[in-house]
Amino acid sequence: QVQLVESGGGLVQAGGSLRLSCAASGRSFRSYALGWFRQAPGKEREFVSAMTPSGETTVYADSVKGRFTISKDNAKTTLYLQMNSLKPEDTGVYYCAADPSGIIVEDESGFEIWGQGTQVTVSS
Repeated sequence: QVQLVESGGGLVQAGGSLRLSCAASGRSFRSYALGWFRQAPGKEREFVSAMTPSGETTVYADSVKGRFTISKDNAKTTLYLQMNSLKPEDTGVYYCAADPSGIIVEDESGFEIWGQGTQVTVSS
């Protein structure tokens, strides 16, 4: 079973950048679908980005397309989310997620394993 630990969150000004990391334990990392979600205060958790096990297919929410990039390093069993041109509306707790099905689903119901989250705050 994969376990996930996020890091890299923090406070940044609008227009700035952050890179989130999600360290995974477990030998099955390579075969899992991986994703990022976020939850703003008072709102439901929402899909941000996901990628297939091969990394060949990536998907993004419209709100982050062109600004965020999902990637992974199989050797380090780490998932990343590079966030550029950050906006105040990107503020929230960011969660990484994994699913053994290997199938991308743009909804939290499609992911079985979750990290504890890391806070991202973008000031205006």
